[in-house]
Amino acid sequence: MDDLANDSAVRPLLSEARLIYAITVPLSTAIILANLVIILGISCNRQLYNTPNYFFLSLLVADLCTGVALPFIPWMGLNRPLSFSSCLLVHIFPNFLFLAFLFNLVIVHYERYMCIVSPLHYSSFWVHRRFPLVLLAVWAPPLLYASLPAFGWNNRAGPGWNGCCSFNDTGALGAPVNCSTVVAAVAAPVGSECCSYRRVFPNAFIYLEVYGLLAPAILSIAGMTGRVLWITRGQMKDICRLHRSVATRGGGQASEREQRLNLRYTRCVAAVSLTFLACWVPYIIYIHVCVAFLLSKETRGNSTTHIVLSCTGIGSMAVMPLVLGLANRQYTDPVRKLLHKLRDRWRRRQDSEDMAL
Repeated sequence: MDDLANDSAVRPLLSEARLIYAITVPLSTAIILANLVIILGISCNRQLYNTPNYFFLSLLVADLCTGVALPFIPWMGLNRPLSFSSCLLVHIFPNFLFLAFLFNLVIVHYERYMCIVSPLHYSSFWVHRRFPLVLLAVWAPPLLYASLPAFGWNNRAGPGWNGCCSFNDTGALGAPVNCSTVVAAVAAPVGSECCSYRRVFPNAFIYLEVYGLLAPAILSIAGMTGRVLWITRGQMKDICRLHRSVATRGGGQASEREQRLNLRYTRCVAAVSLTFLACWVPYIIYIHVCVAFLLSKETRGNSTTHIVLSCTGIGSMAVMPLVLGLANRQYTDPVRKLLHKLRDRWRRRQDSEDMAL
């Protein structure tokens, strides 16, 4: 009977692990490799050694770390038996990497935004003059805020932590839906406690992070992007007006050029809108669904839904720097040239072998 109970407890947990790794491992591998390609492209081109690319390089490093931590993020919403110090580590470290990634993304957008809004004063911009201080500002505050639970702002002494992985809601022995370990079947390690996000992050901490850090950062990125598109629209109108005046003086028409400019601008708006929707909307949905569930009084939940939302939400957001990097040919030229050389060398080898035959 005990073996049957153990098997019934292990099977759903193994399926959860398979689902997590089936989604996160390919996505994490793609994010890591793409970041390495762009980092290599920036490192091999000395013309890119300037402040804007240093900021973007910092963003790529944060995105690379997020890709490494991605397989572990879905486990944060599942209960498991760990010592409290280990529980703090597995919750604080991914949270720090994520916040650092978000801060780096904001400063990259802000730097490019100021380049377009104020191009004449761009070189004397304070971000360029205080470059090391800005880098410290995008890495140190996330670390300090994420570490607050380790300094005492946690819920370790809260009620209801005894046996949260060992007992279900009815009090009978069994594994809850959101318990990720085989506590019902295998004895927990000596000295371990029930590791839950509720023990590490108090409600006030979650509210402050979501609505005090994440929401303003996302809104600021959306606002700067919209402002840049509006400025681009105004500049395009000025260019079209100049084309009309030149065409009128020359006796011709500039309608074809205007149509090309309008089409190019429409494509730009469509690309930016689709990128924003694809990268941010899944994460926004994930955040609000998780806040609704994580801050609810219920301890049980659909672990499959949490796993899918967390993987797609964090993964889609981590793709944003890759879209910015791969769209710049300067970042990918060294890797492209290397691939061309390898392809030409392989073709020459094939030709020489054919001639020998």
